[in-house]
Amino acid sequence: MKPKISRTMIIFVTVIAASMLSSLANADSALMRDGFKRPTDIPFPEENGYTDAKAVLGKMLFFDPRLSRENNITCASCHNPSFAWEDAQTTSVGTPMSRLGRHTPTVLNLAWGELFFWDGRSESLEEQALGPIQAGGEMAQDLDLLIAELKAVSGYVDMFEAAFPREGITAENIGKAIATYERTIVSAKAPFDHWIEGDENAINAAAKRGFELFNTKAKCASCHDGWNFTDWSFHDIGLGDADEGRYEVLDIDVLKHSFKTPGLRNINERAPYMHNGSLATLEEVVEHYDSGFVKRASLSSEMQELNLTKGEKHDLVAFIKTLSSNDPQVSLPKLPN
Repeated sequence: MKPKISRTMIIFVTVIAASMLSSLANADSALMRDGFKRPTDIPFPEENGYTDAKAVLGKMLFFDPRLSRENNITCASCHNPSFAWEDAQTTSVGTPMSRLGRHTPTVLNLAWGELFFWDGRSESLEEQALGPIQAGGEMAQDLDLLIAELKAVSGYVDMFEAAFPREGITAENIGKAIATYERTIVSAKAPFDHWIEGDENAINAAAKRGFELFNTKAKCASCHDGWNFTDWSFHDIGLGDADEGRYEVLDIDVLKHSFKTPGLRNINERAPYMHNGSLATLEEVVEHYDSGFVKRASLSSEMQELNLTKGEKHDLVAFIKTLSSNDPQVSLPKLPN
């Protein structure tokens, strides 16, 4: 004779099972959150350690049009703090008002970077800082002429001596000063950060579902991982332009059309998107990853049709928007003369 199972027992077992599943889901969510916790300190390289004098000088140089040949373009012309350190244009504008081939990448959180520019052609932030100054289509400045121009400014002579005692104004020190300032450009805490620290009200239910999708079905975290949401690596994500990206640097077939994974901090303020500025909204970006990419031999293996529903796409965008922080307003420096 079979033992009778009461309705109360069935309810009890169901509740226990639901509780166990909920606990497992919460544990998985907690583990996922741990992988995105912010660092506590900004890393500076041993060969260019932080000093206040270098950071102040670097900020002066970053906003000084004298770094360009025509004295009309600054680093901030493209890396504008009002647009999360981009410029809100499809592709950058150089001198003399020439349209460049790629979208301006942000300088947010580059202190944690490994290779720089969309194609990774610079191995240090110091090297990267000098690149646009000299590039013919960008600031088009001759470094020797720039050094002579800065040496004619007594304020700069004093500032370089304070930042680099007994070294003075050199191309290397210009790069070091700008790189030091750029490393201090760090996004502030966003609603997402408050959520992973325990404030369950910091983001809404749609964003929480989006975070789950980001790490599972949508596969975003395969490349956009860590606190800055980038693996700092290079991938062909199936954009349809002819730019071959990292391949032009290393001449390796698998790297054709590959570009550096951008971090997602403050991404809501950084439209348009992609290395060519071809996608105007985050919704368009999600559609691209869902099924809108070009299939070719170099396409990243991570690029697969996702079959996201309309609601899932909405939730994913809702999550991504929680990565934007209310950063302090940047004051313009009074330049030396």
